[in-house]
Amino acid sequence: MKLVENISKQKLKEISNLIGEAFVTNELFHEFGTVEERKDLVMKYMDIYVKCVYESKSLYSSDDENAYIGLAYSDCKPMIPQLKMLVKLIFAIPYKINKKFLKHISQISDGNKKYTKLTHLEILMVCVKKECQGQGRARELVEFAKQKALERDVPLLFDTDMKEYADIYQHFGCKLYNETTADNGVTRYNLVWMGK
Repeated sequence: MKLVENISKQKLKEISNLIGEAFVTNELFHEFGTVEERKDLVMKYMDIYVKCVYESKSLYSSDDENAYIGLAYSDCKPMIPQLKMLVKLIFAIPYKINKKFLKHISQISDGNKKYTKLTHLEILMVCVKKECQGQGRARELVEFAKQKALERDVPLLFDTDMKEYADIYQHFGCKLYNETTADNGVTRYNLVWMGK
């Protein structure tokens, strides 16, 4: 695994597109419409989000660049990329959709409070190229995240809005400790790995 850094805008756009495609069906984007209707907006959203993760020096890839993970220690999150992301999202997502989206995000975003009071490592995203799925790549990414958490002896936290992903992460040794459902029916699954 390697930190993604010093890449061209074109390469970052390719990575953003790959990750965006993987997130189009994610229930988090329920407010954006059907899967077909939401595709363009999700791609814009994820392009902005991936740039933020990259600029925060939190984006890692497998050596062959077929799998990506975003990782951030809670006490090392740079504010400027996050502020830039928020401003860009305000202009990229139509106001009505954004208002509903943010309302529902706020309903499910507090599920980690048991652990977020502590310094922790957060998984921001996991993405494996379609042609490489089913080959243990997601496990490799999670194992890398576990090693990073062990380096500082902190909990590893991550959330998903997809039940099947929550099940996969539990299979990788993580504990599902909270589920919260927003008014729109989207459920956030909060998981933790505490080390050995």
